[in-house]
Amino acid sequence: MTGRAAVVTGASRGIGRAIATALAAAGQAVVVGYAGSAAAAREVVDHITAGGGRAVAAQADVADERAVAALFDTATEAFGGVDVVVNSAGRMSLAPIAELDLADLDDLHRTNVRGTFVVAREAARRLRPGGAVVMLSSSVVGLQFPTYGAYAASKGAVEAMTMVLARELRGRDITVNAVAPGPTATELFLDGKDEETVARLAKQPPLERLGTPEDIARVVAFLAGPDGRWVNGQVLRANGGIA
Repeated sequence: MTGRAAVVTGASRGIGRAIATALAAAGQAVVVGYAGSAAAAREVVDHITAGGGRAVAAQADVADERAVAALFDTATEAFGGVDVVVNSAGRMSLAPIAELDLADLDDLHRTNVRGTFVVAREAARRLRPGGAVVMLSSSVVGLQFPTYGAYAASKGAVEAMTMVLARELRGRDITVNAVAPGPTATELFLDGKDEETVARLAKQPPLERLGTPEDIARVVAFLAGPDGRWVNGQVLRANGGIA
């Protein structure tokens, strides 16, 4: 994938960081998009460049269309264009539907739904032929865990946008897919969960463990690379076999 350039949002930590690192290891130049932590994004850039890769950091609120346009401008200025877009930026708010604060719902949907739409729109306008878009959904869309109502709804919207965009880009040689992780050992997932809950969730897949960010990153790198060119308009549930 040498000569290709990727924009990865939410790349300063967790799954996004692993994705940025995996794409760089495969030869892509990477724009490490981040929302708030410049220091964490710089660590990702330093890690990539120390390994011989190319990367720059750029701040953007994915729900802000001007900021996202500037993110893509950074990729064009630094690397000549954009070939891969991975939207890993996301927010999670957990509560029973009857109890969820609507302000939390609005914040969640601003990032997960509007943000995904804004990134998808810019990708549709900018990607070069041979490009790939990978959105991050979640296996909770199908698993329907209690307290995940708002989050699952937002990720259901991500999957719908993925399917529509894949068809709208007909004839442009651009693939559009989503990866839906199951329980994955990230700071976002582990926050607020006790050891018993984590252990119970880890036992659910037949493989009897939590996923790792690297597990998800390898799936994304496949979809973003030459071996994934015949996969289009799909949701890959990377969850270790949870039904």
